[in-house]
Amino acid sequence: MLPARNRLRESGQFRAVLRGPGGARAGGPLMVVHAATTDPQGVRAPRVGFVVSGAVGGAVVRNRVTRRLRALVAPRLTGMPSGCDLVVRAAPASAGASFAELEAELDRCLGRALAKVR
Repeated sequence: MLPARNRLRESGQFRAVLRGPGGARAGGPLMVVHAATTDPQGVRAPRVGFVVSGAVGGAVVRNRVTRRLRALVAPRLTGMPSGCDLVVRAAPASAGASFAELEAELDRCLGRALAKVR
């Protein structure tokens, strides 16, 4: 579980990352990572939200993918700039991916998205 200060919770927060100005995205076959600086002063801790739709699979599969993504993102929060928000959107192929494949894809997409935002 991510700390409360590091979670996106409301649809407006997700919308600000996905459609707001100055955002960036990077994607691959397993996921798309959207990043945006929503707090220019950098006072707020980085926040993360996950979108795992029904296209990924049933409830058990979606929850497993979400847990894996959450476990992968949590240690990477310290390397993210303050005031930055992320939305990790899982693709249907993520249901059959191993933990190592998800990790490699997340590192690649996260690095590319954050490089565009900074």
